[in-house]
Amino acid sequence: MAKILGSTTTYHGSEHPYLRGYKVRIVAVMKRAATPDQDDSYLRDEDELARAGGLTADDRIEVQPWLAGEQRWSFVTSDPRAIDLACFRGLTRSN
Repeated sequence: MAKILGSTTTYHGSEHPYLRGYKVRIVAVMKRAATPDQDDSYLRDEDELARAGGLTADDRIEVQPWLAGEQRWSFVTSDPRAIDLACFRGLTRSN
């Protein structure tokens, strides 16, 4: 599995309009958090993510946007759906 945590991508969803088009850094994965009434796990370790079955369309991703004007990552995070990030658009829902 390719490294997910710490990698960067672009947000393309509509749920968080202030992030649209921003470069974001992946901080954590929230398993099954995009599916109502599911237990979720907050994962910040690649090995834990692999043991949890990897990434699916049912997950949310905690991200930090890049603040170009300040040349730094924001300390504020957001939790978009995995499928709203450019690098995960092809994900499918888990069973």
